[in-house]
Amino acid sequence: METIKVGIREFRADLAEYIAASIPVAVTRHGQTVGYFIPTHGQVDADIAALKKASKTLDQMLAEKSINVDAVVNEFKAIRKKTRVKQNE
Repeated sequence: METIKVGIREFRADLAEYIAASIPVAVTRHGQTVGYFIPTHGQVDADIAALKKASKTLDQMLAEKSINVDAVVNEFKAIRKKTRVKQNE
């Protein structure tokens, strides 16, 4: 796998470009490699797809049980408020 070497100052200055690239970067300081940066891109797309699928599944489950999301949120807030009051006493 191809790797490019850059100094730490250059790496810091151009970080956005290295994040967008697909080539690993060897970061050097005074000519010595101090670390490697390996950008990852594909995993973000997979994570987003998994979250969207989970969201659809949750929506279906809530609809099947006729659960009102706003009612659940309001109940949660009320319980949380009671818990805070007890903690502050």
